[in-house]
Amino acid sequence: MKNLTITLGKTLLTLSMTGCAAVLSWHLWAFYMEAPWTRDAHVRADIVRLAPDISGPVTEIMVTDNAKVEKGMPLFRIEKDRFELALREAEAQAQSTKAAAELTRIDFERYQLLASREAASLKERQHAESQMHQADAAHQSALVALDLAKLNLDRTIVRAPTSGKITNFALRAGNYVSAGNAVGVLVERNAIYVAAYFEETKLPRIHVGDRVKINLMGEPQSITGRVAGIAAGIEDRERSDSAGSLASVAPTFSWVRLAQRIPVRIEIDDVSKSATLIAGRTATVSVEPKGN
Repeated sequence: MKNLTITLGKTLLTLSMTGCAAVLSWHLWAFYMEAPWTRDAHVRADIVRLAPDISGPVTEIMVTDNAKVEKGMPLFRIEKDRFELALREAEAQAQSTKAAAELTRIDFERYQLLASREAASLKERQHAESQMHQADAAHQSALVALDLAKLNLDRTIVRAPTSGKITNFALRAGNYVSAGNAVGVLVERNAIYVAAYFEETKLPRIHVGDRVKINLMGEPQSITGRVAGIAAGIEDRERSDSAGSLASVAPTFSWVRLAQRIPVRIEIDDVSKSATLIAGRTATVSVEPKGN
């Protein structure tokens, strides 16, 4: 009888442990499959490519790589000799066209006076008026060229377009830079966010404004954020379209269909007090249920 009781107790204990394990496994599976969380998330940032507006050799570097800068701070200087010469030439051209415009205006006024005394024909007066308008237009064009020369001279100093941190900046004095070609990257200070990629089966539980818990890899404390938006579309790799023709669809279908991952943008609540946020860092993101 005693042995039977012991055996029955062991059996009940085994069944209980098996049942608890099954229930726990079910909940873990349901959490993994249905709960709105993902380990496929990365810190992202809006960046500005640092590119000069003019071309020329670099004469001075004012900042170093990974330096924090404020909006308007000078970054590097381009040789300005040729731009100073261009400014002097534009000033001379503006003065010349101004003198020509004043002369044609005097001639027009003189022809108007003669016309009132019937000493000048209508054709002569109209020709003088046309010359005056052409001279005025030439002077206005010279003034625009003068403003452009001043602008180019001012832009020999390349300044930070916004506040943030410079990275991948290896420019040195003596290098030749070309207009429009980036020489580094500026990560905006207040434009850091998290891009999380959720399976499409979890999207019904994700809404704009939901609170989010973010765990950066290597950081002991989590940070918080909110869902800012869900991507409107992703690329369909099974289809390619060409203008003026039918869609080309790959004739393949897999019985095991993998859920697509949809990008979700998450704004961080307080960047200044959070962990070290570096664009590209890996994170685990979980959307908290409503009411938490």
